Amino acid sequence: MTDRTCPGAGPGVGLSSAPGLDAVLGFLRTPAAHAAFAGDDVQVETVETHMSWVFLVGEHALKLKKPVRYAFLDFTTLAAREFFCREEVRLNLRLAPGVYRGVMALQWQSGQFALVPEGGPQAVGQTVDWLVHMRRLPAARMLDRAIADRVVGAAEIDALIGVLVTFYRGARATDADPAAYWGRIQREHAATRDVLLRPQFRLHAAATVLDRFDHALALCRSALQERAARGRIVDGHGDLRPEHVCLLQPPVVIDCLEFDPSLRQVDPFDEIACLGLECEMAGAPWIAPQLLAGCTAALGNAPPAALMGLYTAHRALLRARFAAAHLLDVTPRTPHKWLPLARRYLAQAQVALDALESGEGFSAARSHDIA
Repeated sequence: MTDRTCPGAGPGVGLSSAPGLDAVLGFLRTPAAHAAFAGDDVQVETVETHMSWVFLVGEHALKLKKPVRYAFLDFTTLAAREFFCREEVRLNLRLAPGVYRGVMALQWQSGQFALVPEGGPQAVGQTVDWLVHMRRLPAARMLDRAIADRVVGAAEIDALIGVLVTFYRGARATDADPAAYWGRIQREHAATRDVLLRPQFRLHAAATVLDRFDHALALCRSALQERAARGRIVDGHGDLRPEHVCLLQPPVVIDCLEFDPSLRQVDPFDEIACLGLECEMAGAPWIAPQLLAGCTAALGNAPPAALMGLYTAHRALLRARFAAAHLLDVTPRTPHKWLPLARRYLAQAQVALDALESGEGFSAARSHDIA
């Protein structure tokens, strides 16, 4: 957990003296770690994700990034974790104002750990890690939970549409080269194919779905490039899913992708397709058409129906790939979960491709590309 370029390290502190990751996690799981800002009478709930540990303490939440390296990110150095903690706070202020409170330094001071909020007492110890400090959101109001509990209605989705429309109207348009935009989707699909066709997964239906997507992607090439040419690609959220939406008044959206700007360079309707897909997977298929209708009416620049089908199929295949890829970890969490989930996403991709191929939008895309 230490790094020889760690900022905030006090002079003369031995950089190899701090305990390792197990000791850090042990400390952060104790109420004493959080007493200075959360009080003494608190319980600590720990949630582990693929890339982080989140510590829920009273009205607070602290996120510690895992020191891991994947093909798409590298959190193995202290400097990288600090940078991406700060990026996470900066970027999420756009869709979750008031939720992200800043960063905290985890320091080793005179033989013990201490959490030091930014702007607090001057650092005197060795900074061994950084955490994102957030306001804890009510679990019952997260969209995935509200769907499961059947307590979300059209009014809440309309409020979410209002937030998303305001965000996309103000989002910075990226200078996306049309050919590069199409090529990025191609490369993502090639990576998806590589994972889903691995023999150990035995995803026998995958090859047919992947081939169908290849064909649809080729036929939608002009439509995709036209979206980029018209400046429709923006710096968006990058991971718009129900578990990242909290139905406050107004709603907030957390967990924007901070570690790779290219993954946030999206067509807003690609993200809307993603959220609609995930709501359907969670058991609320009625949300997708309401999202699309509301955002189309407000933004007025929706892509053709074929492209919405392509976006949905692409997102479903990506999610299938991410599910299966969990089993490539050395010690995957909940290993029984991932292949059934990948199969469900493959089925959703097939449904989207069925609709795409049978619709007028696909015929138009075919004629446009062949011409």
